Amino acid sequence: MKITIISLNFFPEDTAIGLYSTQMADFLSEKNQVEIITALPYYPQWRIHTPYRKKKLFLKEDHRKMRIYRSRQYVPAKPSFIKRILLMITFTLGAFINLFRLKNKPDLVIAVIPFTSSAFMGLLCKWFFKSKTWIHIQDFEFDAAIESGIIKKYKFFQLLILKFEKYLLNKSDIVSTISQSMMKKLHSKSKTETYFLPNWIDENFITKDTISERHPYLDDNQFNILYSGNIGAKQDWKFFVKVVNAFGNEPEVMFHVVGDGAKRAELERDCEKFDNVCFHPPVNYNELPLLLSGADLHILFQKNDVLDTVMPSKLLGMLASGKMSVVTGNPDSEIRSIFEDNNLGYYIYSGNVDEVATVILKIKNKPSDFEVQTKSAQSFVIENFSKTKVLSKFSDKIETFFS
Repeated sequence: MKITIISLNFFPEDTAIGLYSTQMADFLSEKNQVEIITALPYYPQWRIHTPYRKKKLFLKEDHRKMRIYRSRQYVPAKPSFIKRILLMITFTLGAFINLFRLKNKPDLVIAVIPFTSSAFMGLLCKWFFKSKTWIHIQDFEFDAAIESGIIKKYKFFQLLILKFEKYLLNKSDIVSTISQSMMKKLHSKSKTETYFLPNWIDENFITKDTISERHPYLDDNQFNILYSGNIGAKQDWKFFVKVVNAFGNEPEVMFHVVGDGAKRAELERDCEKFDNVCFHPPVNYNELPLLLSGADLHILFQKNDVLDTVMPSKLLGMLASGKMSVVTGNPDSEIRSIFEDNNLGYYIYSGNVDEVATVILKIKNKPSDFEVQTKSAQSFVIENFSKTKVLSKFSDKIETFFS
């Protein structure tokens, strides 16, 4: 089968959507002819990766068994709503041109959202090439923009983009997304056939024995609290600063922020006065087992006002690490239900710094009390989010889709 995947993020990006789109394509390429339409790599640093900065406007690459078609896009150093729109427009224009550079006329086009314009490109393929269109939603970007207040004043614009989104979803052949709460939202938006396609984690990664050595970022003489991932607007960094401040008199407690993103510079400024927080650049994907298993505690502080427009993929690595996780967010979040129903760790929705600090101290002072939870978390991830299981079912669905 000839498959084209349209995704803004792709190899060599090895975090978030770029990682999942790459692993999806790699898995499908074992049995199919796979071509990719994408942009130049820029995430999570929000700047074009160094090896690509002097590349041409359009670029063709071969990676493993896949052919990649890239186009240069606008990348803002400081993302805002308008600047993200410009990023979307430039990517969409390049992707449109690359549609006609494909070597193969696709049987199936998988369009990954964000951006929603990828779904529009998928429909163009349906009209031009008589392809079937599969839309995969990693993030309801329009809902996120509305709920976060970015376009709060523009009621007509809100109505317009939601109607456009509904039109695209209804014209596709099948639509998938990554969490059950997002599936419910999807059913409210479209009558098209749906499929649950959660993000996954490599079982070879998660079944390794706990690594005894520490990653160089971490200190054997401290209680290492780790946040690893994109430093963006979806996390509650003001709350993070308050928690760091609460441990100012605990010299053994050190917070490590590993990653990059639009909010990193601002967060570093907010933390300049603290001695108990360190910032580190992102690690390569192959280093993640050492980093995640070497931490003493993982944290993810989410904003309370955005409810399940996206399922944080970093949670899978946290839960698989064999260490405790403390997560904050909306009380009605699907993540809260998952944590509490499966005894995976602490999900705190009170917004109370003292409550979070108390939990952290409990874990620090007697980690052996939480071995049941860490083992439950690892088993839960292996059973429900194994890369082989998830992608094998996905591949089978594609085959039945054409039978």
